[in-house]
Amino acid sequence: MSDYLVIVESPAKAKTIERYLGKKYKVRASMGHVRDLPKSQMGVDVEKHFEPKYITIRGKGPVLKELKTAAKKAKKVFLAADPDREGEAIAWHLAHSLDIDETSDCRVVFNEITKDAIKESFKNPRKINMDLVDAQQARRILDRLVGYNISPILWKKVKKGLSAGRVQSVAVRLIIDRENEIKEFVPEEYWTIEADFMKGKENFQAAFYGMNGKKVELKNEEEVKDVLNKIKGREFNVNKVTKKERKRNPAPPFITSSLQQEAARKLNFRAKKTMMLAQQLYEGIDIGKEGTVGLITYMRTDSTRISDLAQKEASEYIVDSFGKEFIRTENRNDKKKEGAQDAHEAIRPTSTLRDPSSLKEFLSRDQLKLYKLIWERFVASQMASAIMDTMSVDLVNGDVMFRATGSKVKFPGFMKVYVEGNDDGKEEKDNFLPALEENDKALSKDIDPKQHFTQPPPRYTEARLVRTLEELGIGRPSTYAPTLDTIQRRGYVSLDNKRFVPTELGEIVLELVREFFPEIIDVEFTVNMERSLDEVEEGKARWASIIEHFYKDFEKHLEIAENEMEKVEIRDEPAGEDCEKCGHEMVFKMGRYGKFMACSNFPDCRNTKAIVKEIGVKCPSCKEGNIIERKSKKKRIFYGCDRYPECEFLSWDKPIERSCPKCDHLLVEKKLKKGVQVQCTSCDYKEEQQQ
Repeated sequence: MSDYLVIVESPAKAKTIERYLGKKYKVRASMGHVRDLPKSQMGVDVEKHFEPKYITIRGKGPVLKELKTAAKKAKKVFLAADPDREGEAIAWHLAHSLDIDETSDCRVVFNEITKDAIKESFKNPRKINMDLVDAQQARRILDRLVGYNISPILWKKVKKGLSAGRVQSVAVRLIIDRENEIKEFVPEEYWTIEADFMKGKENFQAAFYGMNGKKVELKNEEEVKDVLNKIKGREFNVNKVTKKERKRNPAPPFITSSLQQEAARKLNFRAKKTMMLAQQLYEGIDIGKEGTVGLITYMRTDSTRISDLAQKEASEYIVDSFGKEFIRTENRNDKKKEGAQDAHEAIRPTSTLRDPSSLKEFLSRDQLKLYKLIWERFVASQMASAIMDTMSVDLVNGDVMFRATGSKVKFPGFMKVYVEGNDDGKEEKDNFLPALEENDKALSKDIDPKQHFTQPPPRYTEARLVRTLEELGIGRPSTYAPTLDTIQRRGYVSLDNKRFVPTELGEIVLELVREFFPEIIDVEFTVNMERSLDEVEEGKARWASIIEHFYKDFEKHLEIAENEMEKVEIRDEPAGEDCEKCGHEMVFKMGRYGKFMACSNFPDCRNTKAIVKEIGVKCPSCKEGNIIERKSKKKRIFYGCDRYPECEFLSWDKPIERSCPKCDHLLVEKKLKKGVQVQCTSCDYKEEQQQ
């Protein structure tokens, strides 16, 4: 008979914790939630102050039975679910199901699964925090009231399987609003003038700045000609040289949203994949002699706080690896965003001493990539700022002024380890200028005017959308990945070149929600609701009164929608060809894996076809077929002949229309880490890399 029973959510976590606690402790997994609202009905009694009706989740009966048996044999039961609202609710549901007094010291929480953290948490058990539980219940009931009331109306009026949730509706709205901005965008012409200069034998670049020392924007070719006509000869005078030292601080350690964004930028991971890998690293990996160890702290957090112990260990590592001058000495006071929950630390390695290279043989390729990103970001955050030498030079010819800017790293500091990415994928590089002093002369070599047009705002990538939701204060760390997944599965948006594009269905549903349930897609309303849920967690508000306040207006909107929302018929877009089996028109459909063609005579004819995307290149192998874009089972794009299987030409790299000028063989676009390069498939011919 075991003295103590410990219940966690997952078997991986159970296995790791059991190693640290010893023989007196038996650790079992609940496999997540054991109770929830029923799927088959609303499960919320609106008349009785929104009282929830919880039932045992289907399939969890045997798990619960096993836990009850183990609990009866134990002297004491500890509930060790994750340290957040969701984890607190799981602990509360378990306490209810196993007849454990929720006011007893039955709850243990830890931010990392390491020996010291586990042992410390069991020295300080506490009662279940009902404020946290109530905040989770409020969110769950609120989402149920919205989803289970709006969805049936959408099923009747539009089509089956639709839903409209609080956070997902705002996310779809952002994507559609952005698409409308792009459609309505009117490009404006502007010009730049760039020039190559020489000082002695050294070359450098400068750009037109203005006239008579004042900045001038060039709007058309006439203005450019006017500037060029005012330049007399090739000689420019160095009018002003400004030298400065600039400090660059490292990014703070990761929180959930910044981890998802940076993993998308640097590793090309989707938010869902990032969270799945982070969960594995948190719950524990077998790393040889040490056994199974949690490698990172809890991955659902919006706090950048770091424990004193972790800071001390990181400092010692930095001194040993780089030297004392690389240690962070100043207190940077990383800004805590409004509404951030400060209960947890930031996401960091549980030990800085476990550098990524030491874990190479124990982690999968993707686990290692994510761990390396977390480790480097954390170590860099504890390092000294980088110091940059910057130089700005004004070059004057008559009234015309050009400006050259340069910078170089004087002291790399944290940049030795890690530099934060950006959504444009551009890296900051050293730009050296020759030694220039006031009244020096420089000669212009090439003066190159260029026409440009302003660009519309970019479509949202996953990283950009997560950042926007976070900046607006919509959702919480745990909601971003499932929200992005849901809006794609529902067919409201699709991904085109890793950017969100709204579908016709998404636009129809949003219009209906906008008309009949405006508060659901109102950003300010959603943000205020998040604040109200935070107040419940802090014990400042009652969850039932918040829901009651929301439901008064919502109920009226429901009644109006039920009576006044007109039925919408979604006509499938014609594919421009007929079905080869029955002769009816083929139409485009949206499926789980994207767009495809189907016969309009469904269900009598079930013919479907993949959409063929030609790239405008003849097959280099058979010379008859056309090259088309295809997808492998793992959704990786490749290129092949449309006469397959007669012609078996295949290429992972995209063929282009031109042939190699050197040997006349096929040229392809080769994707590299920092852009695309045109290369020959036969000889060593390469063209300059494009960003």
